Amino acid sequence: MNKPKNDTFLRALLRQPTEHTPVWLMRQAGRYLPEYCETRRRAGSFMDLCRNPQLATEVTLQPLARFDLDAAILFSDILTVPDAMGLGLYFVEGEGPKFERPLREEWEIRNLTAPDPGVELRYVMDAVAEIRRALGNSVPLIGFSGSPFTLACYMIEGGASDDFRTIKAMLYDRPDLLHHVLEINAGAVTAYLNAQIESGAQAVMIFDTWGGALSQRAYREFSLAYMERIVDGLIREHDGARVPCIVFTKGGGQWLEEIAAIGCDAIGLDWTTDIGAARKRVGDRVALQGNLDPVVLFAQPEKIAQEVRAILDAYGSGSGHIFNLGHGISQFTPPEHVAALVSAVHEHSRKQRQI
Repeated sequence: MNKPKNDTFLRALLRQPTEHTPVWLMRQAGRYLPEYCETRRRAGSFMDLCRNPQLATEVTLQPLARFDLDAAILFSDILTVPDAMGLGLYFVEGEGPKFERPLREEWEIRNLTAPDPGVELRYVMDAVAEIRRALGNSVPLIGFSGSPFTLACYMIEGGASDDFRTIKAMLYDRPDLLHHVLEINAGAVTAYLNAQIESGAQAVMIFDTWGGALSQRAYREFSLAYMERIVDGLIREHDGARVPCIVFTKGGGQWLEEIAAIGCDAIGLDWTTDIGAARKRVGDRVALQGNLDPVVLFAQPEKIAQEVRAILDAYGSGSGHIFNLGHGISQFTPPEHVAALVSAVHEHSRKQRQI
């Protein structure tokens, strides 16, 4: 077993005692870092960067060189899976991801098949293995995927959406078709995450970015049920160590008890949920990750530290908390403000444990 020198993140996920609250940031390798922008320029495009294991390793490590973070996260994109299904992923500047061949016709949906992660997504597994080697067991590596429903949103809408009109119309008119897409996606994501674990990922996270757009009943049927299938199918121990799983539904604060019941080790919280109240609701069933509003990082460092302390104090004493933002970091964030955030988390949480 190759245990990281700093395994605080993994211990917190398993609610074991830690000397400080670990911190990492969603989208921590990204456009707010000038060195990332330079590497992306050299790569030629975002997907060229994702598909080049050497460059993906380079950008994964960049934030760790700048900040005292407690975990690295694989540099990739949630849409690699539907791209490998042949939907034709491309990016439009200022508009985000789009698919050339969105799923609209029944025959297209019936013909959908899950990709082989060792073939069509081999470049991701190569990146995971290369990142693990480059980290040298300094901190743990997180692997990830989009949730089946979130992937389906892009696959059916053809890109980002304000109202999810196309997928919701299918949900209500032809639930059988949407369930077919979700079943294929759930199998694909399970295989994809397990391949990442076998390649070296030491924890995995499911990003359910759009689950919060659903009604309560629809969320249970079309999002949560499929994430539960994935959690049930994950490799939970590898190389002699437990592999924890985090589930994050943006806008899912009203469903914490139900998410905690699917067998994950931790729940990610967005910034709209009070972390102290969330802890009371889930008890000791799961760890909690989050949940600073990313826009706080545009405030002055003293204010950032104040907001960090408020979240740490709201969570309270004991382990089981991983500090993070409530969603991905903005590309316009000043890097020195990220340094202030990381420093504040470590300093205040260490003081908490001395009281």
